[in-house]
Amino acid sequence: MFTGLIQRMGDVSERRDTATGVRLAIRAPGWLADPQPGESIAVNGCCLTLVQAERDALCFDVIPQTLALTTTGDLRVGDAVNLERSLRADALLGGHLVQGHVEGVGTVVGVDQTNGQWRTRISAPPAVHAHMIDQGSVTVDGVSLTVAATGADWFEVALIPETLQRTTLVHRMAGSRVNIEADVLSRMVAAQVQRQLQALSLRAAPSA
Repeated sequence: MFTGLIQRMGDVSERRDTATGVRLAIRAPGWLADPQPGESIAVNGCCLTLVQAERDALCFDVIPQTLALTTTGDLRVGDAVNLERSLRADALLGGHLVQGHVEGVGTVVGVDQTNGQWRTRISAPPAVHAHMIDQGSVTVDGVSLTVAATGADWFEVALIPETLQRTTLVHRMAGSRVNIEADVLSRMVAAQVQRQLQALSLRAAPSA
């Protein structure tokens, strides 16, 4: 689990095709004093397993499914990424509960910077957009944010200067693809309600 509070920005130092997908190396000098192979690290909101740490670089093996379902497949050498280490059980939960399981890829529709604000509008796949609730939580490229507004197929987030300074969202302009994870609590409630409705429908259906 993660919080959506970005701890460090890194940059991709290597991308190499392998027999099982892609090996990514990400530079983040001085960030982790004791990186442990096998631990989970969120890279732009996508939970990846650390396989090796060497020369200030964190190495991950990314499988085809992850490459296809997230923006991880778009990453190239030099690209900046948001990083967060998995949450300790005794740590403060400053953002919201984030699984690191990207549900879908959205596209930035536009950025409104009028009157000193910074509001980013993002189109979302229907299955993800269904869980967007005004003032609810959402994770965009690993960043915990509050949904500021919703539309038919989009949602907006308002970014404060601290977020723009410490994350890659400052570079996400119209046309940019972003990883989206809806609030896990909303998803779980919706799933349980759907199951109960299906069960009631089956019980109410006349027998043949």
